[in-house]
Amino acid sequence: MIIYNVTIKVDWSIATDWEKWMKEEHIPELLETGCFDKHQLVRLLQVDETEGPTYAAQYYAASLTKYDYYLQHHAPALRKKVSEKWGQKCVDFRTLMQVVD
Repeated sequence: MIIYNVTIKVDWSIATDWEKWMKEEHIPELLETGCFDKHQLVRLLQVDETEGPTYAAQYYAASLTKYDYYLQHHAPALRKKVSEKWGQKCVDFRTLMQVVD
């Protein structure tokens, strides 16, 4: 199992709207690609929230092949939508993990 993790720092000015958008629009759209079997959205605790909360969106893929397909065929358009909607009000970085146990 592969976990595609996106960690996002969100500005307080958009935090409520961003979280609602993630749950109602972005995550469902990403899951509709068929590349991921499940997801979870978590909020990081015990981190500096002066500028806003930090979240991690985790998407689970059965194989690297499915993840690679997502990167090639879906990621550019979805990332563009995020950038156009929120601009610099949210900053993210991505990591890829493999479940070992």
